Amino acid sequence: MNPNVQAIVAALKELYPDSLCSLQYEKDYELLFAVRLSAQCTDERVNQVTPALYERFPTLEAFAAADPEEVGKYIHSCGFFRGKSRDIVGSAKMLLEEFGGKVPNTMEELLRLPGVGRKTANLILGDVYGTPGVVVADTHCIRITGRLGLTDGTEDPGKVETQLRAVLPPEESNNFCHRMVLHGRAVCTARKAKCDQCPLTAWCKYAQEHMETAPAEKV
Repeated sequence: MNPNVQAIVAALKELYPDSLCSLQYEKDYELLFAVRLSAQCTDERVNQVTPALYERFPTLEAFAAADPEEVGKYIHSCGFFRGKSRDIVGSAKMLLEEFGGKVPNTMEELLRLPGVGRKTANLILGDVYGTPGVVVADTHCIRITGRLGLTDGTEDPGKVETQLRAVLPPEESNNFCHRMVLHGRAVCTARKAKCDQCPLTAWCKYAQEHMETAPAEKV
């Protein structure tokens, strides 16, 4: 492994020992639906919406039989609620009809579900099934890994996924991406990289170029 990658992974582990998905769920399909709701919406907002949604539709069968318009009333504040409600109801039906009520465990099968792209599929594979090597290339991950120099700075999620798969230890990649989200919210924000507060500056291309003085070498 590249020593810089090893150091970055270790530093992030120390900074964020609990690398958990911030979306709250109890059942596997609830995570699937929550990730769909999180598109163009904050995880905080999704977590505010889902308790009432899951109380109204407590089973996968209830979602499959639901009127998308009624589902939309519960998720309205998440934005794009019409498309999201159709996808949730459609996914529930497909899970019951084609997958025995189980969230599938392969990329190919997950991508067949309405509204599911590689980001969602990778998150399910990593968090639900513990599949090694998955990379969830969300906006935080794309931004920070570009600044670190782990990717070439592309904003294409597919290219970022490919480039990170090539450098990250497979057993660390899923938790690494969760830690990117936490770091992106707290320190390496989109508006401003708080390099003076960041423990990764010794291995960060962006910090080396933008800090007035080079940081002391970390031991």
